[in-house]
Amino acid sequence: MILKVLVWTARIVLGWFIVTGLWVLTYAIVRPPVTPVMIIAVAEDLIDGGKWYGLEKRWVPLEQISPHLVRAVIAAEDTRFFEHRGFDWDAIDKAQELNERYRGRKLYGASTISMQTAKNTFLWHGRNYFRKALEAYFTVLIETLWGKRRIVEVYLNVVEFAPGVYGAEAAAQRYWNKSAAALTASEAASMAAVLPNPRRWKFWRPTPYIRKRQAIILERMSHIALPKDWYHDRR
Repeated sequence: MILKVLVWTARIVLGWFIVTGLWVLTYAIVRPPVTPVMIIAVAEDLIDGGKWYGLEKRWVPLEQISPHLVRAVIAAEDTRFFEHRGFDWDAIDKAQELNERYRGRKLYGASTISMQTAKNTFLWHGRNYFRKALEAYFTVLIETLWGKRRIVEVYLNVVEFAPGVYGAEAAAQRYWNKSAAALTASEAASMAAVLPNPRRWKFWRPTPYIRKRQAIILERMSHIALPKDWYHDRR
């Protein structure tokens, strides 16, 4: 009996690794058609009975997204993006220290762009340990099988920039009336500034707080250099 349980457990574990590995490998070359985060957001909007945001998205390759926006999201979300392998342990330690110091108040996070991409592409929002464990697992997979360029490309195409609006191209077309490739540094910084909570803040109608974040991001952007082959020497 115990042997049968062990055999079936091994089969389930092996099947999990095969299925998730193939899933991640597929998205290394194929654009994700829709993500669990998008589906859940639509379902929650329907259940809540509030304003209907719908689902708007437009996938474009990284070459059609302004380098300003790439620098902006790195400056805003993960300044050590090119230095780590998915996890910024220094930031994690600092966040844990702050959360312990200010227990019961604001929670400080340390999610890297890789971790956010894993969550936004394969999982759902939440803070429970099970989801965080899955996030860590998928983060390791995409760092190993995709590489930094693909991670940024997917992230900028699946992240929510405004309620129901996913990806840089959809957001730029809807709110700036231009393509993501034509975004200025200022516009890119304002878009990156709302990423912690795009359903609360509007990058096209910034509050004083968002303008302050935008200024900080703009300053940081000048110190971020992208790999030359990402844009075929485009600056």
